[in-house]
Amino acid sequence: MRIGVPKETAPDERRVAMVPESCKKLIQAGYEIAIEAGAGGEAGFGDGAYRDVGAGIETQREALLGAADVVLGVGAPSSEQIAEMRPGAVYLGSLMPLRNLDAVRALASRRVTAFATDAIPRTTRAQAMDTLSSMANIAGYKGVLLAAAELNKYFPMFMTAAGMVPPAKVFIIGAGVAGLQAIATAKRLGANVTATDVRPEVKEQIESVGGKYVGIELQESAAAGGGYAKELSEADRTRQREILAAQCAQVDVVLTTALIGGVFAPRLVTAAMVHAMRPGAVLIDLAADGGGNCELSRPGETVTVNGVTILAPLNLPASMPMHASLLFSRNLTAFLLAFTRDQAFNLDLDDDIQQGALITHEGEVRHARTLDALQKGAA
Repeated sequence: MRIGVPKETAPDERRVAMVPESCKKLIQAGYEIAIEAGAGGEAGFGDGAYRDVGAGIETQREALLGAADVVLGVGAPSSEQIAEMRPGAVYLGSLMPLRNLDAVRALASRRVTAFATDAIPRTTRAQAMDTLSSMANIAGYKGVLLAAAELNKYFPMFMTAAGMVPPAKVFIIGAGVAGLQAIATAKRLGANVTATDVRPEVKEQIESVGGKYVGIELQESAAAGGGYAKELSEADRTRQREILAAQCAQVDVVLTTALIGGVFAPRLVTAAMVHAMRPGAVLIDLAADGGGNCELSRPGETVTVNGVTILAPLNLPASMPMHASLLFSRNLTAFLLAFTRDQAFNLDLDDDIQQGALITHEGEVRHARTLDALQKGAA
């Protein structure tokens, strides 16, 4: 069975879906692998590294995709890439189907069986396949580094001959994978860290990585299962805004990571909260890919409002392409090897992991939430 790995086409994408380490494992499992020339270059993996482990290098993307039984990608494929895939092929990557409905339509029309690794159930068995968590971990780490670079003061406390410099105060909103990594990283850098989440059950996790939990007693549970949160009731939103306003006003850095269902960003930090922040404070909106948690964020831009610097970086994992590619590739490899039978990928739609990740199959959209979004868009 032949695996094809095209070069990513998004202008800000520096990652590659498969690294040489993973190619070697899949070749040993019986797969034939072809990489588009230059696909791994920006991540630090040259064509020679792929050849050394037995992968082929294809200079023509159309030929690579047309001959592939399984196509691996980082993000949603372009319309041109989809048109070059053969009907019946399997596509595996982080599709983010609710954000990429046009790509979903095209994949269904082309009769491609598409799996979204960001839709994989968050179960113990599927942990090694979860690209959403791998990439969120990188985003949380890099977001804190951006804050430290932008802030006009030290993160750690220093004792100097000129006297003591107090540590920076950092407030992190959301304690999923990105938030927990942000807490741990800010703590390692010496900051005083507080954090909040609408799921009170994560209090112990926040404290285990060095943060101080602040939160509210919710009238309704905000847990949506699988480590995700759902939208709050209006009464709980009001109480949440009070907590956020009080915390934002007294810290040096606010870092937001909140996503509904891992996809869409609720607006949590209002313009009034930003105006009440200290001059020189920094806000890092790590939910910019989902629209942003801050009312004043401009996805992909840096703005200054009333002395507060707001960064809303897009596709932050791509800024660390080597390790992001390595982890992403390991996730895809774990998925493929889990379902490899007789040196080929085995489609098993009764399996809970494949069921959860399946987006399109045999010309139809099979993912319930995506199908619902498409039907609402057509109405």
